[in-house]
Amino acid sequence: MDEIGFTCVGVRAEAYAAFPTLVFRLRITEPSPEGVHAIGLRCQIRIEPHLRRYGPDEVELLGDLFGDPSRWGDTLKPLQFANLSIMVPAFTGTTEVDVPVPCSYDLEVAAGKYFAALDDGEIPLLLLFSGTVFSRAERGFSVGQVPWHCETRHRLPAAVWRELMDRYFPDSGWLRLRRDTLRDLHRFKYERALATWDEALELLLKETRG
Repeated sequence: MDEIGFTCVGVRAEAYAAFPTLVFRLRITEPSPEGVHAIGLRCQIRIEPHLRRYGPDEVELLGDLFGDPSRWGDTLKPLQFANLSIMVPAFTGTTEVDVPVPCSYDLEVAAGKYFAALDDGEIPLLLLFSGTVFSRAERGFSVGQVPWHCETRHRLPAAVWRELMDRYFPDSGWLRLRRDTLRDLHRFKYERALATWDEALELLLKETRG
């Protein structure tokens, strides 16, 4: 088996899924003339937050995730976004496949909290691959492994993420609040060093009643 390669050529928000889903378009190349019978492909996707700049509002909201900006040199570490597996059908030379990634808008999940804090720009992603390659041979097929060093990077527009969430939770989060109210609650939670959204709401109610 010749060296296999992967490139992410785009990402779109799936319009008709039952659950919020991003679809990554993956190009796979394998130059051997025999071609590939199938690939049992595993893909790990990580967010690389240190590879982009942040506006003042984003910095404030991300404090809940990474702490004070003075510490970001130590705390701005990669975040796990997704782990998934797909079967790639037979091809020779080059093929393109869709990789659906179910997404959550749960702000208790680090990736969801990170995405929700961004106003615009792009989100740096690293896609890491492994799996099993079944190649055609004169008699049946041979079996090989996707090398562990196979990876590719892609910059997901924050607007695509916003489009996806607005399809399922229009201008809101899990609490069904206006986005500006949710951000104010996020700032309140961070400023008071509260661990959960319940604590933030309970404190707000207590101060209102007091």
